[in-house]
Amino acid sequence: MFLHLKNILTLDEIHTARALLDADDAPWVDGRLSAGGQALAHKRNEQLRQDSAQSQQLRALVLAALQRDALFFSAALPKKIFNPLFNRYSGESNFYGDHVDGAVLRSKSPEQWVRSDISCTLFLAEPHEYDGGELRIQEAHSERLVK
Repeated sequence: MFLHLKNILTLDEIHTARALLDADDAPWVDGRLSAGGQALAHKRNEQLRQDSAQSQQLRALVLAALQRDALFFSAALPKKIFNPLFNRYSGESNFYGDHVDGAVLRSKSPEQWVRSDISCTLFLAEPHEYDGGELRIQEAHSERLVK
C-alpha cells in the first residue's frame, strides 16, 4: 500500500528542521554507514550522524509530528518507530539507486534492533526547490515517482 500524507510538519517545524540540517556544524557522514549489504552498492548520499545533537532534535520533532497525525497512526499502527535518518543529496553524494529497504535495522540511538515493516520518506523541500530527486517506488506492475 502506498499512502501520501501531506502537512506532517508545520511550516515552523520545517524551518526549524532545515536550519538544523543547514547548520555549519551539522555532522554529515557517508550514508553508506547505515546501508545493509544489498543497498551498500547503490547508496551515495550523506546522512546526519545519528548520535548528533541535531539528529536528536530532529528526531524528536519528526516523531512528535507523526504522533499527532491520525491518518499515519491509524494506517501504520506502530509499536515502535525506528529513529528517523536524515539524508541529503549533492555533488558526488547524489543518488540512492534501486534497493529493497532492510527488514531489520540497527538503531544507533538508542542501541537496538528494529523490525521495519513500513518505510516512510518525509520531504523537507518543495519539489521546485531542487532538480531530480524523485523517489521511485517499484510496484508489482508499475512504477510510482514521488517528488
